Amino acid sequence: MNKNLLYVLALVFILEACKTSSNDPNMPIDATEELSGGENFTTFDFSENTFGREGKNITSTESNQFVSGNSLFRANWVSAPSSVQSLDGLGPIFNGISCGSCHFKDGRAKPPQNSSEPLNGLLFRMSVGLDNIGNAIPEPNYGSQLQDKAIINPRVLREGGVSVRYEDINGNYADGMPYTIRKPIYDFVGLNYGAFNANMMYSPRIAQQIPGLGLLENIPESVIFALSDENDSNNDGISGKANMVWDVAKQALSLGRFGWKANVPTLKQQTAGAFNGDIGITTSLFPQHDLTTNQQNMYANIPNGGNPEVDDNALEKIVNYVKMLSVPARRDFKDAEVLQGKTLFNKLNCGSCHYEKFETGANSPIVALNNQKIRPYTDLLLHDMGAGLADNRPDYKATGTEWRTPPLWGIGLLQTVNNHTFLLHDGRARNVEEAILWHAGEAEKSKNDFKKLSSQERKNLIKFVNSL
Repeated sequence: MNKNLLYVLALVFILEACKTSSNDPNMPIDATEELSGGENFTTFDFSENTFGREGKNITSTESNQFVSGNSLFRANWVSAPSSVQSLDGLGPIFNGISCGSCHFKDGRAKPPQNSSEPLNGLLFRMSVGLDNIGNAIPEPNYGSQLQDKAIINPRVLREGGVSVRYEDINGNYADGMPYTIRKPIYDFVGLNYGAFNANMMYSPRIAQQIPGLGLLENIPESVIFALSDENDSNNDGISGKANMVWDVAKQALSLGRFGWKANVPTLKQQTAGAFNGDIGITTSLFPQHDLTTNQQNMYANIPNGGNPEVDDNALEKIVNYVKMLSVPARRDFKDAEVLQGKTLFNKLNCGSCHYEKFETGANSPIVALNNQKIRPYTDLLLHDMGAGLADNRPDYKATGTEWRTPPLWGIGLLQTVNNHTFLLHDGRARNVEEAILWHAGEAEKSKNDFKKLSSQERKNLIKFVNSL
């Protein structure tokens, strides 16, 4: 099909979706609005296990894969050789011993609150520039990610650690009410493999909650491209940009959807990359450990857990488990204060990036994921968020000030699942209010308009976000 025709069809789809959305505050409540994950992937379990529920209308084979994948997702890996050969091969250097150690109960990690707390779930990407396709070039002494843990038998040196502290920044709303946001300051400590390259750039990344990722993967590319407005041709101040990244399986550039910089194209590559960088486990996509040349020489004789250490069958089970995780339904979506908050959310133009409504495509082999009307509140595009949130580290087409719009579904249940409400790419925001106050760049006007609201209006807008 002609590419231009695809764009036209995508725009027609978006216009039709807008007709039935609730962007107009006078429009009646949409009865399907609570079904954030569509008919098949919305759960009404609001307990601490809400992020771990499988979808409806999946086959018995898929349900078995969900159960098996869940077990593997939570399993602790051990160093090789081990009597449990299916779970050995950890390290030699790593950040966590399981997927669940960062995504506890399929949720979001909590950043350290002081210099003495460990990094569990907070990672630091490192690079010294970009190669000819835009991929980040690893730091020569430490690789693409700082690993703060190492196996002890045989003895291996961890790469180092990071001490985290916070600086308070005070401000006032238009009505005079004060607020405080906090800026993280990072100090690298105990480095065991020499000094960083003079050109080293780093980016802190907190592990996000994972429900609904299969639905996001199934949004048609044409729809996402149609939302992109890289040069702000309509002069609305919003210039969402699609990231084009290397697809290891296809050996070609593809649309990026996942990760804080939209630097990963598929859930399979995201999962295999996490095994490689976070746990030190090889797969068919990434058959080599994430070690520098020096580290490879130092640890050449350490036993591995097989070649690869996670076979394709196990990898597929974990990927399908993630794909079939449901999204929590909306709570209190008919509440008067929530409805006013939604009106304000749209009035402040928050929905230009946190785009409400999509319909998934029809080509997923997991048929239940197809043709689902979903409300993720993301456009999966990159946006300039200003100097305050910048990591100053490019990643493919993402600049040092650009981040992918994170989906908002399930955000109001983080406290229930993970006992915290820390947000943004490094967890600096202690709640939704602080996250809004950190917005700048393309969101500067929306942030400033939020600061002009009355106290009750601010509470209502936040109550709406927490209902998602």
